[in-house]
Amino acid sequence: MFTLRRRAARVVLLDRDGRVLLLRASDPADPRKGWWWEIPGGGIEHGESSEEAARRELLEEAGIATVEIGPCVWVQHAEFDFGGYHFVQDERIHVAWCDSDQELWPTRHEPLEAMAFEGGRWWPLDELLASADAVLPVVLREHLPPLVFGDLPMLPIDLGRA
Repeated sequence: MFTLRRRAARVVLLDRDGRVLLLRASDPADPRKGWWWEIPGGGIEHGESSEEAARRELLEEAGIATVEIGPCVWVQHAEFDFGGYHFVQDERIHVAWCDSDQELWPTRHEPLEAMAFEGGRWWPLDELLASADAVLPVVLREHLPPLVFGDLPMLPIDLGRA
């Protein structure tokens, strides 16, 4: 299996009502994994900052262009198999905010993403915390509430290995 090593940017996108955007995904190469909800994000392109990559990924994966990108609040080392590839990536996860009336209209999915993403939804915090659905990052429920309430860390919190 081919290993793709990269830096990645992800986004915890909150609307003005405190809901978080999660995308529903599955692995087209391994349907036994089932599906999960994840924060938007992907690889950082050459010459791009993590903030720029976060903004670009939001546009590509969700069609959301008007956002306020905040600081990197979490970092994570992720290693996983997806779509027949083995990924090893260091992720910078930014918080961002947008208006509450944002609809999801992806603008550019790579072929693998088009097969993997099954839409998205805005989750109120209480519904997400009560849900048993799989989420990525796996510690999202633990670390999300302070962000929703505007309590941003002084330095990025290391979520560890995923």
